[in-house]
Amino acid sequence: MLMTSVGTLTRADLAEALHRQIGLSRTESAKVVEQILTEMCEALARGENVKISGFGTFVLRDKGERIGRNPKTGVEVPIAPRRVLTFRASQMMRERIVTGT
Repeated sequence: MLMTSVGTLTRADLAEALHRQIGLSRTESAKVVEQILTEMCEALARGENVKISGFGTFVLRDKGERIGRNPKTGVEVPIAPRRVLTFRASQMMRERIVTGT
């Protein structure tokens, strides 16, 4: 897959791959990529996790309020509760990353 930026896969790269490998027009390819990303974002906004078999899972987690410390001054400050998004790679993805295939 051709990458436009060093070390970064972009929406344009995904659309170009669809164009080359499936034969969709560039416009259709870009629309498909946008539709997929929009659906993923909307599901996450609804509080749903997003699982892509063989790739991984985007997991939402609620973190409670806690006390943090400014490392420079040592002053304790409260950290507000928040929702965080994490990604857990599937076992298949982890194996591909480790072996480089």
